[in-house]
Amino acid sequence: MKIMLSAGEVSGDLHGARLAQAILAQAPETELVGFGGRKMAQAGVTLTADFASYNVMGVWEVLKNLGRIRRLLERLTDFMRKERPDLLVLIDYPDFNWRLAARAKKLGIPVFSYIPPSAWAWRKGRAKACAKLAEEFVAIFPHELPVYEAAGAKISFVGNPLVDTVRAEIPEQEARQHFALPEDAHGVLLLPGSRRQEIELLLPDMLGAAKRLLRERPGTRFYLPVADGVDEHALRTAVDAAGVPVMLTHEARYALMGLMDVAIATSGTVVMEAALMGLPAVVLYRLSPLSYFIGRLLVHVKHFSLPNILLGESAETELLQDEVTPERIAQEALSLYRGEPRRQVTCARLAEACRRLGPPGAAGRVAEKILAAARRHADHGGTK
Repeated sequence: MKIMLSAGEVSGDLHGARLAQAILAQAPETELVGFGGRKMAQAGVTLTADFASYNVMGVWEVLKNLGRIRRLLERLTDFMRKERPDLLVLIDYPDFNWRLAARAKKLGIPVFSYIPPSAWAWRKGRAKACAKLAEEFVAIFPHELPVYEAAGAKISFVGNPLVDTVRAEIPEQEARQHFALPEDAHGVLLLPGSRRQEIELLLPDMLGAAKRLLRERPGTRFYLPVADGVDEHALRTAVDAAGVPVMLTHEARYALMGLMDVAIATSGTVVMEAALMGLPAVVLYRLSPLSYFIGRLLVHVKHFSLPNILLGESAETELLQDEVTPERIAQEALSLYRGEPRRQVTCARLAEACRRLGPPGAAGRVAEKILAAARRHADHGGTK
């Protein structure tokens, strides 16, 4: 069997890699191909394109890159036409992936959606449109099911793979030595995201907050994990210009999270990863003015941090658009330092959010569903 995967950003690459490992563990003869990143390639997926060159966000940013994105779409469509995979598996990255799904549908290639578009939050009509293109859906959060069920989609929630993957890579004492963090020192993790636009819009304020935290707590140590595909030289240049001592790191990210007092993070999967490591975060989100204006018209949600969405409450502070200032970030971060009363309460609520992600073994259960869908198609003669 041949299964094509399509994931267009760092979090999707991580999910795709775990999925690839689970598929190959159950059916080693399966040929995995598609669009993704380094982790998927390492997990056994033969990539026809790498997402690093196409990772953009926001309305204006996407418009500027439309030509390149169209060429990628044509390239992957051509690939499907020639290779005739038994199944196309979409992994998040909705604006691009559902255009690819429409092409697959025309070619007679069945579509399986893993991490479908957040229709519960905005553009609920997307659920009906997607239900017409994909044969089956698997969500990674339970609150995503109702809108798709109402649209007539075959959808299930079988747990979240982060429950299995988020584990300290090395023991605590080894991690403290590796990151040069004494037990009595405070640690703050800066997580500006993996997209260039996120970093440009949020890292300066994060570094400004770090300067203020140093004045309040002079012994604080700052760390910034470098995400795959990110320009490390640009990060180092920004850090040096800000005059803040920040260690750029490349490995043992989860172990590092376990040592920190607080994270200052761009909204995304990484906030949920931090919660699973018991690390509270000040969660930031900012778009270009045009993208934010359009987003306000379309998106109607109370929260944008994943733990808050799971809980339906503001367990973690969320700062949006003009609320993102160095002063406000520093103020909120200080209240989450170890020993502060608010930290204990926040961590207890984050633990409850993590319990709502379901039991371990999600990737294996999703792999079973994908293999079953691919076999059904292969047994019926595959694509014409």
